[in-house]
Amino acid sequence: MPHPVTDLLLQRNSSAKLTHPAPGSTLLNTLFQGAFRAPDHGLLKPWRYLVIEGDGLDRLGELFLTSALKATPDLPQAQQDKFRKMPTRAPMIIVAIASIQEQVKIPEVEQVMSASVGVGYLLLSLQAEGYGGMWRTGPLAYNVDVQKGLGLTHHEQIIGFLYVGTPEGKAKAIPQHDINTYVKKWP
Repeated sequence: MPHPVTDLLLQRNSSAKLTHPAPGSTLLNTLFQGAFRAPDHGLLKPWRYLVIEGDGLDRLGELFLTSALKATPDLPQAQQDKFRKMPTRAPMIIVAIASIQEQVKIPEVEQVMSASVGVGYLLLSLQAEGYGGMWRTGPLAYNVDVQKGLGLTHHEQIIGFLYVGTPEGKAKAIPQHDINTYVKKWP
């Protein structure tokens, strides 16, 4: 019988349909403390998070739309509506940001990996507490106007929009992978 942590890892699943409630601030603070336990070469703490809910989701939708219109001014109305409604697919979005410290010996890629592991820990912790999440990126994560609108500095990058809430509906099947496809002994 696997340890409960191992069992949680084996059951980890993204939740595409999320509804209210999202975790409250006390639990969320605890989950962030867990995320801060990610491996962190040099103890740089190369992460930052923005929690967006309520009216903030509408404002984020407007930011998404404005950024999309800047890139494609003749965007059809249906596409405009889609950009505006994207953030409302969940009651909370956590914007995960890699906050790269320059002029240090730790390479940028290691700092991004550290921040990314923290997001993975958040997903696991959310699931352990009965919530769900979906880690999304896409062009909006790399859009300079979205980054500026969210207050990122020149040394920061969005590593994901973590949609958070209570899973709705049946979870998708978790595939089993062939270990021999991905794991080999060396030499």
